Amino acid sequence: IPSLVLAVCDHCRKFSVWLGGKMLFPQGRTAPPAHPDMSEDIKSDFEEARAVFGDSPRSSAALLRLAIQKLCIELGLPGKNLNEDIGKLVERGLPVRVQQSLDIVRVVGNNQVHPGVLDLRDDVALATTLFELVNYIVEDQIAGPKHIAAVYAKLPETARQAIEDRDAKAKTGP
Repeated sequence: IPSLVLAVCDHCRKFSVWLGGKMLFPQGRTAPPAHPDMSEDIKSDFEEARAVFGDSPRSSAALLRLAIQKLCIELGLPGKNLNEDIGKLVERGLPVRVQQSLDIVRVVGNNQVHPGVLDLRDDVALATTLFELVNYIVEDQIAGPKHIAAVYAKLPETARQAIEDRDAKAKTGP
């Protein structure tokens, strides 16, 4: 019979509950936290993936796949077929490293629900990397553009107008 142990953390003075050497409460979250610019809808799935990660890296991967599908919807895509959505992002000029990140999460997440393809129970490092990749995608597609737009908006109106005029001229030719 496994032993039940109550403990107090020397650092934070909070209680923890252990059964047979495994911490039951509070749930440890070893996966990276969500990017601060991640939408609440996506963050909900991301945090659920973090919550189950210790017990089921496979479940985490499937939830992270769902998170990137929702991210594609936020980026203006239908969200029905993730592979097609990624292809449309590539047509729009998506950088290769972001496309590869999306496809890694898509393929690994898909494979967790198909027996005998790839099992993350044997590769926890890859499962952890999926969290990092989702955060990277959010940084590149959401946070980065948001930050640049905010700084660009601070440029003087005359400078922004000159830039727009230059770009309009470049599109129409000499």
